Formats: sequence, structure tokens, C-alpha cells
Amino acid sequence: MSYILNIETATKNCSVALAKDGKTILCKEIAEEGYSHAERLHVFIEAIIEEAGIALQDLSAIAVSQGPGSYTGLRIGVSAAKGLCYALDIPLIAVDTLQALAAQVTISSGLIIPMIDARRMEVYSAIFSPSLEKKREVLAQIIDENSFEDRQETLYFIGDCAEKCKSILTKENHVFLEEIVYPSAKEMSALSFEKFKISDTVDVAYFEPYYLKDFMITAPKK
Repeated sequence: MSYILNIETATKNCSVALAKDGKTILCKEIAEEGYSHAERLHVFIEAIIEEAGIALQDLSAIAVSQGPGSYTGLRIGVSAAKGLCYALDIPLIAVDTLQALAAQVTISSGLIIPMIDARRMEVYSAIFSPSLEKKREVLAQIIDENSFEDRQETLYFIGDCAEKCKSILTKENHVFLEEIVYPSAKEMSALSFEKFKISDTVDVAYFEPYYLKDFMITAPKK
């Protein structure tokens, strides 16, 4: 029996899920404009452990969303995950944020294109098959009317970019599933358990989130 705590903070959704043998048994999450991850994350972790009636020492591993996504959000999630792994001496598992987002879609044909907002008309995106096999690697791309024109299959777009992209991606094979907005720790459960079973873990000391683009700090205007 394996308990894995899954942490997702790559977007506005602060999400924590406890999984038992790859099945989500508890989840707490909230999506807020103000990015309240620093205040919410540890509260959610403590509440889930208490509600489950287990101790932190019962955890077999910690899984964290690796990005791409918000620099600040990713840092908060990864820092918390690393701290728990160090304290408990358990492995750290990194889960692809876009794959976890794509896992919310159930289709038998076509392709899933999860997208995370990256300012203006830029998005972080990847392409997955219905079985979550990655068909195109993660890219930071500017969306225009020619984006994805080489794909003839039905394309299911998900993520927090629908509002800015649906007026541009208007071909007959473009379908927006607007109800799927943010990745959730719930969908990390099966993915992290598969990695756990084959010891696909990352080095706790050296692991860094997948930012995709360099984080730039600008001086405040005087």
C-alpha cells in the first residue's frame, strides 16, 4: 500500500491530493486571482493528512507538478515538496503539468492540446494522444490563425487560454473544452503512481522546476 501526496501549484489553482495506490482519496484546492499558494498550501497538506487519519510518516513519496507555469507558484510547490522529502527521507516525483492537465480529458480519438497562459498571445502547450502519449514536446508559442494548421485530427484545447485563443483558433477541427481550466493534483495521482512503481524519481537536492523560459526580474519604475 502506497500513499503519495501530490502537489500542484503551477497555475492559479493551489491543489493538494492524497492518493492511495494511484487513486485519489482526498483533494483540497482553490483557484484565486491573487495566487494564495503560500498561505494555502501547508494548510491544505495538514488538513488532508488529518482527514485521512494517517501521519506524514505513512507517505511513500511526494509528487510535485514540475511545470511549465507560474515561476512563483512552481517555486512554492517545489520548495514544500523538497522540505517534506528531506524531513521524511522519501523520494520526490516530478509530474508534467501539461500531462496532468490533459488527463482531465476523456476522448477516444483526436488530440489533446493543454495550454497554460504565458502572457499576451503566448502559451505553454504540448500535444497528447487520448492515452496521454506525448505527440509534441512542450513549447512556448505565439498563437495565431496558422497555429496547429498541420494537424488534421480533431484538436481539443484546454487550459486557461480559451478566452484569448478561441477567436483565433477557429478551424472546424478546433474544439475548446472551456470547463477544463487548471491542472489539478487529482489527475497527478495515477501519473505519479506509475512513476513510483518504476522508481522514476528526481534528485531532491538538485531538482528544479521546468520554467521553460528564463525568469526575468525588472527594476521597479521610479
